[in-house]
Amino acid sequence: MALDEVKKYLRDNATLFEATLTELLKIPTISAESEHRPDMLRGAEWLADYLTKMGLPMVEVLPTVDRTSGEAKAGNPVVYAETPYVAGAPTILVYGHYDVQPVDPIELWKTPPFEPVIQNRRMYGRGTSDDKGQLITHVFATEAWMKTAGRPPLNIRFCFEGEEETSSGGLEDLLQREPQRFACDAMVVSDTCQFGPNRPAITCGLRGISYCEIELTGPNRDLHSGTFGGAVTNPVNALTRILADMIDADGRVQIPGFYDGVVELTAEEREEIRRMPFDERAFFEELEVTGTIGEKGYTTTERRWIRPTFDINGIWGGFQGEGSKTVLPAKASAKFSFRLVPNQDPEQIANATKAWIEKRLPTGVTMKFTYLHGGRGVLSSTANPFVRAAAAAVEEAFGVAPLYMRDGGSIPIIAKFAEVVNPAMLLVGLGLDMDQIHSPNESFSMDDFQKGILSSAILWEKLALVK
Repeated sequence: MALDEVKKYLRDNATLFEATLTELLKIPTISAESEHRPDMLRGAEWLADYLTKMGLPMVEVLPTVDRTSGEAKAGNPVVYAETPYVAGAPTILVYGHYDVQPVDPIELWKTPPFEPVIQNRRMYGRGTSDDKGQLITHVFATEAWMKTAGRPPLNIRFCFEGEEETSSGGLEDLLQREPQRFACDAMVVSDTCQFGPNRPAITCGLRGISYCEIELTGPNRDLHSGTFGGAVTNPVNALTRILADMIDADGRVQIPGFYDGVVELTAEEREEIRRMPFDERAFFEELEVTGTIGEKGYTTTERRWIRPTFDINGIWGGFQGEGSKTVLPAKASAKFSFRLVPNQDPEQIANATKAWIEKRLPTGVTMKFTYLHGGRGVLSSTANPFVRAAAAAVEEAFGVAPLYMRDGGSIPIIAKFAEVVNPAMLLVGLGLDMDQIHSPNESFSMDDFQKGILSSAILWEKLALVK
């Protein structure tokens, strides 16, 4: 059988796959920092070169234009590739992102973020789990089919972008201009998590996001807090009061219309979530916190998966150096985000938030409000035959049936694909909550990495049989 040869190829090259992943991880593809623009191109070219050497008949590095801010600006390239055509077979689009988060605070890293190392079968380095380590499992699985059978048994299109961590503006523009390029029956994404160690999962829902920034300006310079305090509005005081009022004591967001359209889960759906083997005490112990907060009337899992939320992501203003400096700051700023559920419009919520804040601005300060980016939530049906095929592939590779779960995170571009292409969404996450994505000391289990490659190789066979 062809799959037997594929599996042998995977076993024979397991160590090489891990070494190859380290090559990609060494490229500091930080999309949020302009100084790494050359590295973004280098990362895209590395992927394109690898796909070409696999023998794929079409590999392109596509320039992009980000128009989300209202003016066109060059984006990071999209790597696009296709496997040899198979008449009558389904077409699958594999999506991933090669850009990574910034590494600060760098002093908390135990090993250099772009010098990956393996310790106790976990590879440490920025991008190991989010998302280079996950996306490349599908590349290696396809390589095994190419080297043994000459091609996979179905049509695969690869789409790897370099702006997921910032806005996906370039890919969104490309998707709108060339929808036929991305046409597919199902879309495979590995940029989420398993339910827990040795508990693989198919993610059937993602929250959306509305991400904003606010800057309050008061006096024309920093002032002496003794001489001017109590007479001139302090922008930091004003900002913290406004942000604190954004949610009430019951964890409810106070923006008018925020909950319009939010669909409550049925009692049966909530009971299904409660039956999942979630250890709340272990969850808190791993984070070294003593308990939970959140919207009243919902469990910890429900708050993370199915309810919209508000969080301050960063806040700054005034003196922050060592010692004391008694100033009344001239400016104060914050970045904040709403995690959204299906039927919530991210731009509409940003506009409502701006209007709500404007009504609460005290005298003596002006506001600059920026809607940075957003995306809608996504839901998939567990009854879809492509979803069922993915579950069967994961079960064969991991030795245990996957759970069907939701994820509180967001991949905004996925909602755009659902809108423009409308494929079956196969969110097959390989990471774990303990991977510390977006934080220092990000890591990825190499055992899950290898099982992910195997599940992808099996998935290509099972998806080819879906009618």
